[in-house]
Amino acid sequence: MTQEFSRIEVRPVAGRIGADVRGVDLTDPGEHAAEIMDEIRAALLRHKVIFFRGQFLNHAAQVAFARRFGEITRLPGPKHGTHPEGFPEILVVDPNMNGERRGLRSEERLYRKSDRHDSGWHVDIGASVNPPAISVLRCEVATEFGGDTQWTNLVAAYNGLSKPLQQLADGLRAEHALHAGVQLLFSDDEDVAIIRKRIADNLLSLHPVVRVHPVTGEKALFLPPASVSHITELLPWEGRGLLEILFSHISRPEYTVRHRWEPGDIAVWDNRAVAHLQPADLHYTDYHRRMYRVVVLGDRPVGPDGFRSVSLRGAPLEAFVHQGKNRIGTGAA
Repeated sequence: MTQEFSRIEVRPVAGRIGADVRGVDLTDPGEHAAEIMDEIRAALLRHKVIFFRGQFLNHAAQVAFARRFGEITRLPGPKHGTHPEGFPEILVVDPNMNGERRGLRSEERLYRKSDRHDSGWHVDIGASVNPPAISVLRCEVATEFGGDTQWTNLVAAYNGLSKPLQQLADGLRAEHALHAGVQLLFSDDEDVAIIRKRIADNLLSLHPVVRVHPVTGEKALFLPPASVSHITELLPWEGRGLLEILFSHISRPEYTVRHRWEPGDIAVWDNRAVAHLQPADLHYTDYHRRMYRVVVLGDRPVGPDGFRSVSLRGAPLEAFVHQGKNRIGTGAA
């Protein structure tokens, strides 16, 4: 633990990314709450994803904690997905909601249509022109085995490229869209329904391939395989070849960390500097997880050459203001 962290204990869990944060009760941080939060933010910027164990926050406490990083955002209307009653800021991450397996079947089906084995790596809402800055994920129900989440450090991935490849990537842009990493067929009725939905109501953005972090100034290889369809400046065959190299590079083991979930765990990650991978092994077990995610409003990515992300379709994410009654923002589940 360095002198920078005098109010919390920060223990790295992998070589390039990830740390456990201990010595803080997020439901009641005490009289030094402001100083503790400053150190938590510093730990997040340094380690990209941080883990809090055994916190057991309730919905209100999770929302209150996330708000300390900035304004909350979410996709509008039903595109947001399922949320707990009274907490529309929260996304329920549970394919078995209400005892149904349709959600899990849909995820498994798309997984089997992946263009690559690593097509699942993504940043949250990456197709938006201003993807969320920070994600806060809470575990309520964990699996007996399987169900781990992985993160990869996109800053370390950029730094690991040769100088000529860095210079090439610095001036490129990529188009981001939902389901870009899967093969949708016009001969498949379910695929056609997804295609029609994407055309009618879809987020589509042009992002720099390299993103300059707005706080640290670090360069990140902002190229998650799940949302990138192509590099706009290159011919198709050139772009496919370069993406093959960069996609493989992003998820090199030395840039990653893997978390084994237990109930009460909270993961907070910098969505501007990491990509993450949801577990595919849940498709092969009878277990399921229940998680709750809140995301913090972000800004438009900016590249090393000053290029600022452009929306090609769909509106930017906005700060979400819940119109319901006031809720207590502390307490355990």
